Amino acid sequence: MTYERFEDLPVWQEAARLYEQAGDFLDRATPGIRPSFRDQLERAGVSVSNNIAEGFERGTTNELLAFLYIARGSSGEVRSMLCLLERRPGLRDFKSQISNLKSLAESCSRQLRAWADSLQNSEITGQRHLNDRVRRETADKKRAKDFQAGLLANLPPDHPLQRTSSRN
Repeated sequence: MTYERFEDLPVWQEAARLYEQAGDFLDRATPGIRPSFRDQLERAGVSVSNNIAEGFERGTTNELLAFLYIARGSSGEVRSMLCLLERRPGLRDFKSQISNLKSLAESCSRQLRAWADSLQNSEITGQRHLNDRVRRETADKKRAKDFQAGLLANLPPDHPLQRTSSRN
């Protein structure tokens, strides 16, 4: 699936949810959390979605990858800070909420890793490098692949080309 806007990306939506729920948590738990810690947790939380957005808008796969890894690092920072809060005796009443936030941060991290892995194994260099020649070549490769798949689909199962293609 191709996304036109970063707001439509499932991982961005998950990161936005992480920020919102972290904010709700901080609003309730503020008396037990130092202002500097709260500010850092808020900044790390918003950094996940902001870096996804910035990377998405950059125009090259390499830049997108760099920002996805920064977003992933911010997700880890959120998780680390939540682990520290779990150790605070005054925040025991928030254990369930902290656990849910950690799960959200882990979900963001997993999605970012999967996206980065798929991009690293892709021939796509990014929209900035997309010109008419590259578009034509990409379309030609897709047509050739679709044509080959159509031919193979019409061959009998015992045909030698079927056996060869099933090994690829």
